[in-house]
Amino acid sequence: MRQTTKIALAAAVTVAALAAGGTAVAAAVPAPLSSTASAAVSQTSVSRSQAIAIAMRRVPGARVTEVEREWEHGHRTWKVELRNGHREYRVYVAIATGRIVKFRAHHDD
Repeated sequence: MRQTTKIALAAAVTVAALAAGGTAVAAAVPAPLSSTASAAVSQTSVSRSQAIAIAMRRVPGARVTEVEREWEHGHRTWKVELRNGHREYRVYVAIATGRIVKFRAHHDD
């Protein structure tokens, strides 16, 4: 999604929220918005520590080596990299929903 489209979409959501009398909702809209504006308006975004907990449930016993935000499969995600022995895992957790949208396991020789 182009940056100008994101800004226009953010402005439209803000105006709609203000018109509905929801000044607190308008202030809570994160920038930039994802392709699903309804998910951006809700305040159920997954924190970094919650994403780590979700990834650790998927790969028990592993240790976290890196965490960063990325776009994956059209979703704003937390990419959590883990290591367990000679295996490296990448778990992509959707920020809006907390669902795992991608999972990769690599054997490190």
